Amino acid sequence: MTTAIEQPATQAPAKGILVTEKALTKVRSAMAKEGISPEQGGLRLGVQGGGCSGLSYNIRFDTQPRERDRIFQFSDVRVFVDPKSFIYLNGMTLDYQETLMQQGFVFVNPQASKSCGCGTSFSA
Repeated sequence: MTTAIEQPATQAPAKGILVTEKALTKVRSAMAKEGISPEQGGLRLGVQGGGCSGLSYNIRFDTQPRERDRIFQFSDVRVFVDPKSFIYLNGMTLDYQETLMQQGFVFVNPQASKSCGCGTSFSA
């Protein structure tokens, strides 16, 4: 696992965001397909109101960071998080899982007090 701050790789950081190697591999591949330059663009993680538990995770690519974003560097991949979303995402881990039933990014968020069955909605 790769972390943006000095922490043991087996636990989520006390402050910040952790992205596993498996997730980084998928992000790199998808960025290349989308034509997003790692030097300028990156992965945007966010939270928005809605979903069956009150808040929903948002994940997409962005061509550049915004003025007030927190930027986390994982080798050649940058992750952008806006200040409001960081309140809910601080300490979380982004993973990528492939099973027989589904595949995709998984948010492991210790701040989520309740989450829905789809894994994209939570309440804090």
